[in-house]
Amino acid sequence: MKRVVVGLSGGVDSSVTAYLLQQQGYEVIGLFMKNWHDDSVTISDECPWLEDSNDAMIVADKLAIPFQTVDLSEEYKERIVDYMFNEYEQGRTPNPDVLCNREIKFDVFMKIALGLGAEYVATGHYCRKGVIEKDGKEIYQLLAGIDGNKDQSYFLCQLSQEQLSKTLFPIGELTKPEVRAIAAEADLITADKKDSQGLCFIGKVRLPEFLQQKLKPKEGVIVEVPESMDAYNEVVPQFETKEQELSFYSKKPEYHISDGKIVGKHQGAHYFTKGQRKGLHVGGTVAPLFVIDTDVEENVIYTGQGKNHPGLYRRTLFVKQHELHWVREDMVLAIGESLSVNARIRYRQPLQKATIYKVEGGAFVDFEEPQSAITEGQFVAWYIKDELVGSGVIS
Repeated sequence: MKRVVVGLSGGVDSSVTAYLLQQQGYEVIGLFMKNWHDDSVTISDECPWLEDSNDAMIVADKLAIPFQTVDLSEEYKERIVDYMFNEYEQGRTPNPDVLCNREIKFDVFMKIALGLGAEYVATGHYCRKGVIEKDGKEIYQLLAGIDGNKDQSYFLCQLSQEQLSKTLFPIGELTKPEVRAIAAEADLITADKKDSQGLCFIGKVRLPEFLQQKLKPKEGVIVEVPESMDAYNEVVPQFETKEQELSFYSKKPEYHISDGKIVGKHQGAHYFTKGQRKGLHVGGTVAPLFVIDTDVEENVIYTGQGKNHPGLYRRTLFVKQHELHWVREDMVLAIGESLSVNARIRYRQPLQKATIYKVEGGAFVDFEEPQSAITEGQFVAWYIKDELVGSGVIS
């Protein structure tokens, strides 16, 4: 019997993961990750982790598997929370869930599991793992989950071959309703439990309040930029090289207060992100206002009316060399090479046709259709068919 450690989160997905592995004959150990107990920052009044760890314990008891809680709050604070504050401070929008998988679940947690003599770590992610052979060696594939509505491959876009080799995703072949049915049949307490919202393994977080405790509020202005702004109608020059063209289309407009009119005030540009509509508290416009850019240096938020405002759209984005990651290391592009892919710039976004161009210093991702709210600090992930082959941080 191979030993596998399951990250039991107290939810239905990880509960069914443990149950299925047990049915398949694995020796299963359940571990619950406690990722938070910093009293200097309160995350929310509710304390879901207590309830969750209790549910995880009841599931482990029902399955008669060993169970314990591991406290990873120090690593979580250092690698995820501090990173988040730092990114927001610089006006970027981080993705803590992607980071949590790379840094916590499949690194710190995985090391603990392997230390317990486990051969694998299993999680309740809706994705699949494939294995192919190439030049006599095994290569692991990260494949989308069968349930298109729940596919979570995007959140695992930063995993390495090494991490994938020791990972199992038992529910990736199932749909959510099937998972709930299995949980009900096995009489697991989590069968009807609602899916958790909020930060990975922390629970419900109201981001502005959370950020306000570290990043002090400071009043600034909200500027509405008209669609007729000159930068949106720039004459497209003649390009001598493909790189010049990509560079042109990846460039975002530079905004100044004089480009529009002041329509309101805010409590800190670092609390806002591109594409955001809620929380501006500005009325009296024909169409709702969307954030098209933030300037944390000058503490100004630039907005535009309606979801089709040209300030929201860009065709091309850039990923710096040190922030490029290939799950499929055998597919790394050399300078001058390109690759046709399907890509997404956020979770649940339908895949978009794009081409990756490798250049000195990084790579351009050039979409067939302009994309709304390309956001610095978020991850772009690219796929070939249903396989996620690489990703990068949008710069």
